[in-house]
Amino acid sequence: MRQLRKMLRLAGSGTSSREIAVMLGVARSTVQDNLKRAAMAGLTWPLPGELTDDALEHRLFARAGVKQGQRRRQEPVWAELSIELKKPGVTLLILWEKYRSVHPDGYGYSRFCELFRGFEQRLSPTMRQEHAAGDKAFVDYSGKRVPVVDRKTGEVREAELFVGVLGASSYTFAEATWTKTLPDWIGSHVRMFAFGVPRLIVPDNLKSGVNRASFHDPEINRSYGMMASHYGVGVLPARSRRPKDKAKVENAVRFAPSCILGRPRKQTFFSRAEANAAIAEILVARINDHVMRRLGVSRRHLFETVERPALASLPAEDNEFAGWRLARVSTDYMSSSRASSIPSRTASSASRSISAPLPG
Repeated sequence: MRQLRKMLRLAGSGTSSREIAVMLGVARSTVQDNLKRAAMAGLTWPLPGELTDDALEHRLFARAGVKQGQRRRQEPVWAELSIELKKPGVTLLILWEKYRSVHPDGYGYSRFCELFRGFEQRLSPTMRQEHAAGDKAFVDYSGKRVPVVDRKTGEVREAELFVGVLGASSYTFAEATWTKTLPDWIGSHVRMFAFGVPRLIVPDNLKSGVNRASFHDPEINRSYGMMASHYGVGVLPARSRRPKDKAKVENAVRFAPSCILGRPRKQTFFSRAEANAAIAEILVARINDHVMRRLGVSRRHLFETVERPALASLPAEDNEFAGWRLARVSTDYMSSSRASSIPSRTASSASRSISAPLPG
């Protein structure tokens, strides 16, 4: 503004725009544009003494009829469009066509998409993944443990915290289990599926679920694979050392210690059931029913309106856990480690390894 005042003072003294540009070190076109703006605003030198720099800037550069900080065209509610886009079959083109039917003089498609992407970038500073409703559930252990005290002996036993998050709604499931072993791992999945079955599970490369990590051909644990087959869900393990492949659950794991473990920190649990009851209350009050700031709705609202209709229903029968082990048997099909017989079809060698299910 100080330089603008110099321009107006020099112009008022009869100095040409070319000379003003040389004296101030700016382009001649800039001087001409500013003098034209001043003439249109009815400003001449000397300026009124009460005219502040802010008022001068507003008179020279404010758009007529448009408030500062507002766009000239009518905008949709971007948070509502972000929610609609999660529904199956909904695209930005469909949302734009609906927007133009209501606002015929609104933004064109390219500018509409640009503004929507700008809104999404404000939700997260990194590239966002698009999650369709009912498509994926991300699962992992938080790494933080829940202390449980034996009421008789006073011994403290720490339980693991399992966390599962649906992709489109971010609806969160959590529970405490004693271990990360296969029965507890699969049991947590079965209880999580009570809310509905997604199309894919995205786990970490935990040995209970993935025998061999691979980007192209991971080897899934046999019992875990049977559970997934029973519910008709696919397993797509995240890549090794790629936490953004399961960013949804990584975020949940990050705030789990503060929301799930931090708030009841002064409460003593005497059983795993008590711990899970407290975790369920916190999930409702602090996570799933909490209104997300930018979207303006809760995870539960998204789950009920967007995600639940797209989830598959549970099968008629519950999953029956089965463990598998390798046993070395002789030609008479008798295990060398135990005397129980294992049925098989034919024997073509002196000894062979046969996998058999263990009772669940």
